[in-house]
Amino acid sequence: MALQSTRKSALVDQVIEQLRGQIGDGEWPVGSRIPTESELADLLGVGRNTIREGVRALAHAGMLEIRQGAGTFVVGRSEVTAAVRRRIAASPASDTMEVRRGLEIEAARLAARRRTDEDVTRLRILLAEREATHAVGDTEAFIAADVALHQAVAEASHNKLLTELYSELADSLSEAVRAGVGDDIDSEPHVDHSRAIEAIIAGDPELAAAETASYLRDLIDD
Repeated sequence: MALQSTRKSALVDQVIEQLRGQIGDGEWPVGSRIPTESELADLLGVGRNTIREGVRALAHAGMLEIRQGAGTFVVGRSEVTAAVRRRIAASPASDTMEVRRGLEIEAARLAARRRTDEDVTRLRILLAEREATHAVGDTEAFIAADVALHQAVAEASHNKLLTELYSELADSLSEAVRAGVGDDIDSEPHVDHSRAIEAIIAGDPELAAAETASYLRDLIDD
């Protein structure tokens, strides 16, 4: 009996690690529904009860959410980011913006040191998209382009934890950009990001951090 319990526990642990890995690698993005119990059982070659226990463990950790009648959905890429997402949801917007400022400045500094040729190409493309969508007054496209550019800077830092933490701020970031832009994109001054991006591309960490701090300054109440 004890041996069977040990074996089952080991199988559950393996299921948890497998599912955690697939979520962390983005195979099942945040917001997506994971396969059903029977599909996972076939995929991993274990019983449905083992799958159920593994899924419940990750739901308890905050990575998955079990919705009766709808399925099981990814709500966090890791236990850490799931906890961060819950904390962000319960925090004042001003606190979130201050954390965002710290992450963005450090991301810019690290990106200037570590960006690859692929990162440079992506940053140039996203910066151009941000400028183009603003020029034509497409508010929703501008917000999407702005958030994508910020996320690309975080990814160019090549710090996985920083990137994951920043991605958890994406919803609040979109809301902050939308609040700043308002209904009329032409009614607010355009916040230039080009100097910060060019500093990252040029490989100047301190200038990248300074330029990032400069454009973020007006977004946070002192």
